[in-house]
Amino acid sequence: MKGEVMAMILLVFVTLIVLLAAFVIVLYNRLVRMRNTVRSAWADIDVMLKKRYNLVDNLVETVKGYAAHEKDTLQGVTEARGQAMKASGPMAKGAAENMFQQTLKSLFALSEAYPELKADQNFLKLQDQLQEIENNIEYARRYYNAVVRDYNTLTEAFPSNIVASQFSFHRETFFELKEPEAREPVKVSFD
Repeated sequence: MKGEVMAMILLVFVTLIVLLAAFVIVLYNRLVRMRNTVRSAWADIDVMLKKRYNLVDNLVETVKGYAAHEKDTLQGVTEARGQAMKASGPMAKGAAENMFQQTLKSLFALSEAYPELKADQNFLKLQDQLQEIENNIEYARRYYNAVVRDYNTLTEAFPSNIVASQFSFHRETFFELKEPEAREPVKVSFD
């Protein structure tokens, strides 16, 4: 009888250990999946931002042909583009994007002074592509921030926070734009 009780206690103990190990494995795998989703979402934003930087380079070259004497504005856009391309991580990228957005606005304000530029088919095509990329970036930012929110919640909520801290899962940073006007897509309409 005593042997049966000991065997039963041992069985319960082993079952609890197995269940606890399974629980930790499930949480760990979920954290890994969420972390990889965050990284993937950030990579998507990075790709779209690089597309925009390349497109803006083409826009600057097109504008140069019409407004060669507006060197300061064009140089400012080019410098802001370079700084934004060098920035890494959501916080630094957000700050660089704020500055880049402002210089893009000055580029489009400059184009208002040149009616022949506004009618140029190449410029109009680039303008449409930029608007499409801006919309895609906005959606990608929303997705990234939603994934970061879910991941951060998982790393902070009990009991997953215990597993997260034991395996060095850390909070991720939201992609935020500090200036309210920078939250708006670049206006590329000349109406």
